[in-house]
Amino acid sequence: QSQYERIQSYIQSGIDQGATLLVGGLGKPTIENDSSSISDELRQRQKEYQDGYYVRPTIFADCSPTMTIWQEEIFGPVLCMTKFTTEEEAIRLANDSPYGLTHYAHTYDKERRRRFAQKLQSGMIVMNQVGLASSSPFGGVKQSGSSREGGVWGLEDFCIVKAVSGLNGDDDDDE
Repeated sequence: QSQYERIQSYIQSGIDQGATLLVGGLGKPTIENDSSSISDELRQRQKEYQDGYYVRPTIFADCSPTMTIWQEEIFGPVLCMTKFTTEEEAIRLANDSPYGLTHYAHTYDKERRRRFAQKLQSGMIVMNQVGLASSSPFGGVKQSGSSREGGVWGLEDFCIVKAVSGLNGDDDDDE
């Protein structure tokens, strides 16, 4: 319930701060059809949405880096979008956050993908909806953390490094 309420407050702040609400909004998901045409399966799903702490998938446009929804890690189905003119502006906007868990970029330009991968400040970058390999490290940068889970990087978090000296000394002569 607390996460549901937290996400609702973020959605409300987006509305209050002037972002353009394109889809979704406050409340729980609804199936918006003529009620006479809703199947029994959809009626059941609608009931499940009302019984749980589901959040309406929400998309905002015309967001700015000064908005709370731009600056926070919401951890809910909320997407913030804004227009940009140049590649440099897109990278600046994407990096203008104290967080850096994942960036998503879509372009068919191979060289642009390489530039984005180098310049985006996040622990993970997903290009053109291609998912990360199961052995890829999971984790962020900035206030999104610095640890990694997954693959060799995740195992290293569970290792304790120990430095030892003097094992090859000649102390055995004292026996």
